[in-house]
Amino acid sequence: MDMERLTPVLRRLALEAGAKIMEIYDADDFDVRAKSDDSPVTAADEAADALIAAGLREAFPDTAVITEEQAESHKLDAASFLIVDPLDGTKEFVKRRGDFTVNIAYVADGQPVRGVVYAPAKNRLFYTRPDGATVEETGPFGLDAPGETRPLKVRTPDESALIVVASKSHRDAATDDYINRYSVADSAAAGSSLKFCLVAAGEADLYPRLGRTMEWDTAAGHAVLNGAGGRVVRFDDHSPLTYGKPGYENPFFIAYAPGVTLRPAR
Repeated sequence: MDMERLTPVLRRLALEAGAKIMEIYDADDFDVRAKSDDSPVTAADEAADALIAAGLREAFPDTAVITEEQAESHKLDAASFLIVDPLDGTKEFVKRRGDFTVNIAYVADGQPVRGVVYAPAKNRLFYTRPDGATVEETGPFGLDAPGETRPLKVRTPDESALIVVASKSHRDAATDDYINRYSVADSAAAGSSLKFCLVAAGEADLYPRLGRTMEWDTAAGHAVLNGAGGRVVRFDDHSPLTYGKPGYENPFFIAYAPGVTLRPAR
């Protein structure tokens, strides 16, 4: 993999896909269909997927591309691969709540080492650099005219007053029970992989996920959080969350800023 070339390509494809998504989001209406697992899919998912997959395969023809919307790709088995969720947070998209993202990541030896998370409705682009992670305020800027950027850095948690972020669409009693084991000063709800990015930006300390996710849901946000100094571990034994698992399905996990003393699973 040409690592120097990787981030610019991921950034450009995320922005181009975000523009396609927003064309459909801003339309008066759009169709919503159910996939075989009953999750929703729209023309925005499919348009963004086609654009990103074609761009990645052209730029990196020797690297496997795993994408949510192409079931055949889920059968691939590779030590390193690009992994894509072209529209993470489709439920948020359908409800026009803005908390949806374009996720693209590169995984090597079980870890996401580069990633881009773009929230086009919020004009925020989060991405990794060789020396860390950055957030860019995209605004009306063109692909070749980056907006204002600042480095991302997790904050030092105050364990007597933690800030917790959880899912808007998937929060349940088990998640609340786990959160209640901490001293929480404030909590926030966010959709898609923006939860990782809130921890990366120092706007939250802890994001527990006690529900089903797939690797394309998490890899890009995980990479950004790693770049900002954060960590992502399995819920059951607090070992690092790894990638390239059978079926690309994740166990429950916890994303957090170092300094949070993790409570054990029960």
